[in-house]
Amino acid sequence: MDNFIKKLLLRVIFLGSVLVFFTLGTSLAFSLFDEGSAEIIVDYEKYGNFFGRGTVHYEYRIDDKEGLGNAVGQGIYPNDYSMENDPLYWQAVEQVKLEGDIWYFLYHKPSHIAFYKWATAPDLDPGVRLFYTANVLERAGLIEHAIKAYYSIVVHFPRSIGWTFYDTPWHIGPVAIDKIEYLTRNNPELGVKLENAYIKVENKYDECPDTDVFIINPGRLVKADPTPKAINIKALRPIRRIGGDKVSIVKYDNGSWQLQVNGEPKLIKGITYQPIKVGKSPDNGTAVVHRDWMLDDHNDSGFIDGPYEAWVDRRRNNRKDPDDEVVGDMQLMKDMGVNTVRLYHHAYNDDLLMDMYENYGIMFLMGDFLGMYAIGSGAGWSGGTDYTNTAHRNNMLNSVRSMVEQYRDEPYILMWVLGNENNYGRVPYSGCLGGEQPEAFYQFVNEAALLIKELDPHNRPVAISNGDLLYIDYFAKHCPDVDVFGANSYKGAHGFGRSFWEDVKDRIDKPVFITEYGCPAYASNMTLEEAEEAQKEYHRGNWECILYNSAFYGGVGNAIGGVVFEWVDEWWKAADTSVGMGGDFSPYVQVTEPQWGGPFTDGWAYEEWFGIISQGEGSHSPFLRQLRPAYFYYKEVWNQ
Repeated sequence: MDNFIKKLLLRVIFLGSVLVFFTLGTSLAFSLFDEGSAEIIVDYEKYGNFFGRGTVHYEYRIDDKEGLGNAVGQGIYPNDYSMENDPLYWQAVEQVKLEGDIWYFLYHKPSHIAFYKWATAPDLDPGVRLFYTANVLERAGLIEHAIKAYYSIVVHFPRSIGWTFYDTPWHIGPVAIDKIEYLTRNNPELGVKLENAYIKVENKYDECPDTDVFIINPGRLVKADPTPKAINIKALRPIRRIGGDKVSIVKYDNGSWQLQVNGEPKLIKGITYQPIKVGKSPDNGTAVVHRDWMLDDHNDSGFIDGPYEAWVDRRRNNRKDPDDEVVGDMQLMKDMGVNTVRLYHHAYNDDLLMDMYENYGIMFLMGDFLGMYAIGSGAGWSGGTDYTNTAHRNNMLNSVRSMVEQYRDEPYILMWVLGNENNYGRVPYSGCLGGEQPEAFYQFVNEAALLIKELDPHNRPVAISNGDLLYIDYFAKHCPDVDVFGANSYKGAHGFGRSFWEDVKDRIDKPVFITEYGCPAYASNMTLEEAEEAQKEYHRGNWECILYNSAFYGGVGNAIGGVVFEWVDEWWKAADTSVGMGGDFSPYVQVTEPQWGGPFTDGWAYEEWFGIISQGEGSHSPFLRQLRPAYFYYKEVWNQ
């Protein structure tokens, strides 16, 4: 999430700006006045008729509205009368507890008050209203009722479109399906599974909903074990291989993809690593973020700071106690199970990288920004990298050439990665025109990939780092020589959803990995301890989604891993707007002002809090490390 584009532009393209998927401190369980006559599974055919399943003409027509309302229960369409009989609802009305901004209720009011507010909200798209009603129910622990509410969206409002914080379209129906699958999979004691449901939206990644075409099959909820069933790899046959002698990606006859290194399976357990000293910043010319961590030796010890001399503040008291021994980030990564580090733009210390590989088992995703942030193109920030400009293109190709020629024979290179959300690029926000020139940009990506294949004798895979799935149809059309589709994606604690992996598979027959994912360890409505726990749960949902959709686990099968954003908090990324217009970009302050709306703990991103490790109060930077619960989660699951 290299900084500036997120600071001013990052789109939560395919989820609403305020999704959260774990219980907040203010959200306590409550009892529904009317739970409905049916359990989770409602027999919709008893109350109406389905038409055009699996087509663009899908429709459900209700014959018995009262009967269906009685079955689904309070707050779920078409039950618009149970609230009228709920004495607690009228008490809330009389006490003026339902007045105010609806989004504030989602995060800062007790669950039953938020439920009443959302379930009765006027002038909202019914699918949007029902989605957040379900979301409140889910966070309150009323899982069965939440599943019924999400499924009601799939049946009644599958074409519903909401709008994100950045006024981009959000397709609610596919996310509702993802949520049902997530909840049933994580609550196997319910014994319920959603079968054969899909909402495919053609043209949805062009930001123009007027051209969307919906192909809908609501499927049905059935009594079944939702636990994923592992696939027997011995029964499968390899049918295709990408890559070369050391690193390859194999496709099997069931459509699954598997990354292999020296013939052994490898799932990318990656991290982004830029441990910049508190007080340094590219904004004041004191730091080059993607370079300095490989060179800095602030205490003149002869060793690079973070990799070799980081120490764990075990008591989190912001001082080095006698038993707080120096371990170094590389050892902490090895202990955690990290096997890959993402380098955004080239490398600057070959000996360090070789040591990380030989002694700590870490390989590298070697990247080139490909003109993002005007890096490598020779463009000015205000004009931005122009992918139709011959001089800019030649400069970027020379940058890629330099990268490959320097590192093509190094054993620690796992993959070449092109760009970083260039498809979000807009001038003057990012120093890049990728979002304004998608066709030219993806054509150039393919040209760069062809150059790499010409230069790399080991034929390691080439990947892109896209901004989620925006413009994936352009990628499918113009990038046949890019081997792997990578995406920075921030979708919520439920993970990326089956729809993410299926959308890629429907358009391109390539393996997929998440080049960034993560969540801030700060929330305005929580203590720091609660927010760190919520961060851990977010990471849990994301990693389980990657694992479930990797080869042989029962999901889509095209996932080959993911890269956590990020190792340690970076204090230079955001402005404290509380000090006045424009804010203060002081790198000596860890800002708690929100930067952009997104699917995080309180609906906002806090750019300086994404680390799974804290720098404490900053006085011992860049050495002090306070390990958050997310670190220990990965240490457990990545070493199994």
